[in-house]
Amino acid sequence: MLAFQGHQILQKHPVLTHYSPPVSSISTNPSSLSTRPSNNQSIQSLCLKNNLKQALQLLYKEPNPTQHTYELLILSCSRQNSLSAAGTVHRRLIHDGFDQDPFLATKLIDMYSQLDSVERARKVFDRIRRRTVFVWNAIFRALSLKGNGEEVLNLYRKMNAIGARSDRFTYTYVLKACVAGEGLSWGLSKGREIHAQILRHGYESHVHVMTTLVDMYARFGCVDDACFVFNEMPERSVVSWSAMIACYVKNGMSLEALELFREMMGESDDLLPNSVTMVSVIQACSALAALEQGQLIHAYVLRKGLDSVLPVTSALVTMYARCGELELGRRVFDQMDRRDVVAWNSMISSYGSHGFGRKAIDLFNEMVGSGIKPSLISFVSVLGACSHEGLVEEGKRLFDSIRKEHGMYPSVEHYACLVDILGRANRLDEAAKVISDMRIEPGPTVWGSLLGSCRIHCNVEFAEMACKRLFQLEPENAGNYVLMAEIYAEAGMWDDVKRVKNLLETRGIQKLSGCSWIEVKRKIYSFSSADELNPQNEQIHALLLKLSTEMKEMGYVPQTKVVLYHLDEEEKERIVLGHSEKLALAYGLINNSRGKTIRITKNLRLCEDCHSFTKFISRFVSKEILVRDVNRIHHFRDGICSCQDYW
Repeated sequence: MLAFQGHQILQKHPVLTHYSPPVSSISTNPSSLSTRPSNNQSIQSLCLKNNLKQALQLLYKEPNPTQHTYELLILSCSRQNSLSAAGTVHRRLIHDGFDQDPFLATKLIDMYSQLDSVERARKVFDRIRRRTVFVWNAIFRALSLKGNGEEVLNLYRKMNAIGARSDRFTYTYVLKACVAGEGLSWGLSKGREIHAQILRHGYESHVHVMTTLVDMYARFGCVDDACFVFNEMPERSVVSWSAMIACYVKNGMSLEALELFREMMGESDDLLPNSVTMVSVIQACSALAALEQGQLIHAYVLRKGLDSVLPVTSALVTMYARCGELELGRRVFDQMDRRDVVAWNSMISSYGSHGFGRKAIDLFNEMVGSGIKPSLISFVSVLGACSHEGLVEEGKRLFDSIRKEHGMYPSVEHYACLVDILGRANRLDEAAKVISDMRIEPGPTVWGSLLGSCRIHCNVEFAEMACKRLFQLEPENAGNYVLMAEIYAEAGMWDDVKRVKNLLETRGIQKLSGCSWIEVKRKIYSFSSADELNPQNEQIHALLLKLSTEMKEMGYVPQTKVVLYHLDEEEKERIVLGHSEKLALAYGLINNSRGKTIRITKNLRLCEDCHSFTKFISRFVSKEILVRDVNRIHHFRDGICSCQDYW
């Protein structure tokens, strides 16, 4: 799936007036003055024609290059990606006394940044005695692009200490630097400080600054702060709207994202969504399995000619697949004029989420055969596909090929995939050995994969080993405690269930509540077990009770082991009957058109009882039901699930 990377605000550097060169660099030799116009003009002409080699040859003959000549030489070095030529021009520039020219220093810093030599860019900055705001911005931009967020903020602190003024570009760069830092809490606190400075210096009316602020808060998951900034903006561009929509999507608030998009479309006829906007909106439809709304968005994309933009089409591939329409996703993929690795990854992961591991492997091989170099994400996608279909040997071979055939090193995510492949296949000893042999520190994803497999196979020993590390690495992640409690409950170890639940309570950790969504007549409805506000609530519960009673006569047995409380069987059955996916399913049965597929999205793993219940329902009502949980997509038809009970 196209992973949406967040919205970056790209600003062009403001046009600067030429800075007069030092008097010492202007020759008073009459002979040199006579040659100066022709050589300088010739060098400039050669640079504009991308003939850098001849321009450098002529530079040796020109005793007094002008500032404009150096500007064009620097730009030509950047265009031709020549670090050696850049060094030649830079040395001559220093010789001629232009190294203190702020305008040319800005160009040099930009050039070295583009040539991936941020160290040289920093040396240019360090030599300069007269640092204008443009010079500061240039080094901020160069360091930000390399992810050196902490260095940017340290320099910004020095900038403030000497009383140098900031402009709107400065604030944009330092806000981006906050999210480039390694420590999230550290970056957020710095971002809040900069927010205060923005307000203090009267930049709250600058749309670019405030949009970057929205994006900064979004990346830290501070949705309320991002929303506050957005609502207070006196003017909003399409970039501002896109940033806020993306904020909602990235933070699991897809309903709010679609509502904001509708508000944007009604705001002004001149406010037209761009490709970045559409990617976020398509992702929102994907998250909610909102097929009908997704098809409307697809139609809009076609009308506006955005179907030629690769991120948009890749998002459409994923959207159709996540809505259960894998063939429609494949059709979009096949119709793409060109495909980058992201597009291939989208289709590969789509096959995987539907349980078609072998098709995912075939497509991966086709991608490699077409000359596209797989990315590390490609391997995450294809290894995940192997896990869903239980392709152990194929998964092990692909994992080994990361280094042996493609010259890359497996990341923590790849190890997590391999552990998941082995663990799901009940090869837990091998999975544990993979972890013990890792050359990098196993993170929460690795231990989480092992714990999830232990949940499937009720292996207490390895589960306790995984939880010991997870409770250290993720002490606030309630999901780990819940999984461990479920394993103890299935093993009949109720004292240990109580102990884990007490840990949750004493540490004040709130477990994530189950929530499900369903699209009916182009509207999205959400359900949770504690929600009693739906006007059809009584009708929903009555239908579930009726279906449960009738299905029991057909062999349905409620899987009450998922209830982690010592209660009588009748009370446990009442609890599992109120799970959010069952509520959404009943609502769909009541309100969906006859014969129409019911599509439900769940924010947690589908429990065993809901899985069994939905299989019976699909046979009982002769209707196809699609449920997408956090692991995969389940197609229920005629009492059978596409996962073959392997999820």
